[in-house]
This record gives sequence, C-alpha cells and structure tokens, in this order.
Amino acid sequence: MSKNVSLYKTNRQEMSRYAPKRLLWLSLGVICLLLGFIGAFLPLLPTTVFLLIAAFAFAKSSPRLHDWLLNHPQFGTIIKDWHRHGAISKKAKYLSAVSMSLIVILSAALGFPLWIIAVQILALGAVSLFLWTRPLPPK
Repeated sequence: MSKNVSLYKTNRQEMSRYAPKRLLWLSLGVICLLLGFIGAFLPLLPTTVFLLIAAFAFAKSSPRLHDWLLNHPQFGTIIKDWHRHGAISKKAKYLSAVSMSLIVILSAALGFPLWIIAVQILALGAVSLFLWTRPLPPK
C-alpha cells in the first residue's frame, strides 16, 4: 500500500478564513483538472500543464483534492516528478512530440494557409525544445 504524499503544507483554519478566495482557487483547480483529463485524449490540449496548475490551485483550496491528485496512479507521478526534479518522463516527451507532429500534419491535410502552419511549427518547436531539454526523472 502506497503512502499518501502531499507536496504543500496547508493550514485548514487559515483556508476557512478566506472562503471566497478558496472558492476561486477550487474552481480553477477543477477546470484545469477537466482540461488535463480531456488533454490526455485530445492531442490539442497539454495534459501536464493543466495538471500542474490544478495541483497548485488545489493546494490553495482543498487539501483533500490536492492529496488525491498527487496520489493518483496516472497523474500523480507527472506532478511529483516536475515538482521535485523539474523532470519530464521520456514517455511524456515522446507522446507530446507525436501529438504535436500530428497537429501539424492534420493542419496541412486540411489545407490551412502556409503561414498558420509555419506559426504552429515555430510554437510547437519551442515547446518541444523546452520539453526535450528537461531532465528525466530519477529511477
């Protein structure tokens, strides 16, 4: 049985004092979690970025949801690797490279103007460069 992990220390009494602010953070966390989940199946949306934002927002609003996300079998490892080491797994790098390539190919196949494809290549190339220069998580 795995031990539950929490990356952020939260003060429950302080959180209840700021209920409206907490509700905003909670809403942001839920929205980003949904976008991250959709991004796991749709190559247009980046899963990891939305999960990182959701974890941050949940740390400020809901210790229970934050701990649940960090201990999630699929998503927790991504968040913990990034938080602890600034690392991205090789699998995530390959999946992102494939999905970004598919987006450019799809755009070309649908007949998008050349300037749009060029902008996509530049933007996605910058994202790829960032991803591939991040370290791998330790074994």
